[in-house]
Amino acid sequence: MKKIAVLTSGGDAPGMNAAIRAVVRKARFHGVDVVGVYHGYEGLYNGNFELLDIGSVGDIIQRGGTKLFSARFPEFKQDDIQHKAIERMKKEGIGGLVVIGGDGSYRGAMQLTEKGFPCVGIPGTIDNDVPGTEYTIGFDTALNTVVESIDKIRDTATSHENTFVIEVMGRDAGDIALWAGLAAGAESILIPEESFEIDDIVTRLERGASRGKRHSIIIVAEGVMNGHKLAKQLEERTGVKIRTSVLGHIQRGGSPSARDRVLAGRFGARAVELLLENKGGRAVGVKNHDIIDYSLQEAFETKHQADLSLYTLSKELSI
Repeated sequence: MKKIAVLTSGGDAPGMNAAIRAVVRKARFHGVDVVGVYHGYEGLYNGNFELLDIGSVGDIIQRGGTKLFSARFPEFKQDDIQHKAIERMKKEGIGGLVVIGGDGSYRGAMQLTEKGFPCVGIPGTIDNDVPGTEYTIGFDTALNTVVESIDKIRDTATSHENTFVIEVMGRDAGDIALWAGLAAGAESILIPEESFEIDDIVTRLERGASRGKRHSIIIVAEGVMNGHKLAKQLEERTGVKIRTSVLGHIQRGGSPSARDRVLAGRFGARAVELLLENKGGRAVGVKNHDIIDYSLQEAFETKHQADLSLYTLSKELSI
């Protein structure tokens, strides 16, 4: 294999640039050329390619977002479009593809591999919801962004004796809410993986008020419900004004943390090694601090599970 390609797909995540850099420099170390594909699968179909050298990925390890941009391209599900993309890559002499993204991005990589074109997936999403790996690129940075935001909101909540509902991202996974809520000392955390009763939240608020506590932080994952809706329900039950803060896309941006940069470097290097070993249809991940690889198919046969021991701990610590 003399030339490989790399693309980013789906939502951007801090550390994607570090992964691109690792793919390019690891490949060049082994004498392999790397083609950058701009705008994800849409760019793959349209042939939006650029040969990347070592200098092309200089000074990007600290940058958030993705140098290669990203785009939604649902049409890539079609067989004829996939075949066209493969033809374009073969015409350019590309022998393998590294896909950086989440489960939707992995589906495209798996379908290309099934058609005979080897692909390797690198998990890049702030949601930390890719099965088969304990952590994804971008999760740690997003988590620290959320915790910093919660800390600042708590300053205001304390000063004005308010209760805040803070809605965080995560899609259908509760990892951001769970980890950030525990790290920031939230009084209640709502995640999709665990059912909740509004009475339980009210009881916690009343228990705090009975011992003189006049402010509270409630974290709700977007996969549970809208933060404004939850605040309204609590207001109706307590008769107290509840403030709402929706953190939104601020969670995706920013310079990647050291942990995300190192993880991206390790993932990118291993992805290149797999292609050079002619092992397509694989995804890289981390388990017990070790870099692993597994079949892309496994990412669709298993379901991501949040660490519910953290959920239990958060309830114990927020009495």
